[in-house]
Amino acid sequence: MTKLDRTDTEIQFDSGDSFCAATVYRPAGPGPHPMIVMGHGLGSVRQMRMPAYAERFVAAGYSCLLFDYRHFGGSGGVPRQLLDIDRQLQDWTSAVEFARTLPGVDSDRIVLWGTSFGGGHVLVTAARDPRIAAVIAQCPFVDGPSSARASNRVSAAKVTVRAVRDLIAARRGRPPVMVASAGRPGDAALMAAPDCYDGYLHLVPEGVPFENQVAARFGWHITMHRPIKDAPKIVAPTFFAICANDTVAPAVAAQRAAAATPRGEARLYNVGHFDIYVGDAFERAIMDQIAFLQLHVPTGTLA
Repeated sequence: MTKLDRTDTEIQFDSGDSFCAATVYRPAGPGPHPMIVMGHGLGSVRQMRMPAYAERFVAAGYSCLLFDYRHFGGSGGVPRQLLDIDRQLQDWTSAVEFARTLPGVDSDRIVLWGTSFGGGHVLVTAARDPRIAAVIAQCPFVDGPSSARASNRVSAAKVTVRAVRDLIAARRGRPPVMVASAGRPGDAALMAAPDCYDGYLHLVPEGVPFENQVAARFGWHITMHRPIKDAPKIVAPTFFAICANDTVAPAVAAQRAAAATPRGEARLYNVGHFDIYVGDAFERAIMDQIAFLQLHVPTGTLA
């Protein structure tokens, strides 16, 4: 491990056929502390505003593990920019298993925090692991058909064409055909509402290597992905931070998922999908999330 100037540590852990790059944040004191395992959304990397959340969680007494999915960011995996749902869910399982082995971590108080597409992943992961202590799903993608109905039709048609080309390329052993993660209305992009392009790229810190594209085959699989089906199986208390004006992960679907979760609770914010990461919306969301954690996985430390 390489020690950094702050309270974080750059590490990696094994997952499947490769590894995930990660950052561990630790609060002061010997612990054991609860650990929040944190993963991002569609095509994103851990530097995209996740440290801002982690720093506030650490101030409240929680350790945090932020990781990149395989094929993205600092993680291994080829081809690059391959967004495979099953592989990402495997990365979540690997991250949780790794977190439980870390010194100073209470292995019985592991919390899942996922945003956007990762917000759906945490629901599936928690449904599979009854030891999870609590879950936070922020602007979560919970229902592929609902998101498909809300998408720009011209963009969706263009993505479908590229997805078919990419599936054919994969069968022939050729490099992936790419599609933009975020674009403007009418672009061949997975997210193409008016607020997507600027909102998404605004989250990328200056100087962080980043590619606004993924293998297009994902456009075929995303419409059939439905984490909402796993919500009734979750035994942990689960907080849904829902954006009322969400153009990517419709609020109505997220509210249905919250209602279907046995110990689910929801908070609605009058903002768009990308607004919750910054400014006043971020401040409201992070305070609500810390209050939820202190209630269900208390540390005795106030933020």
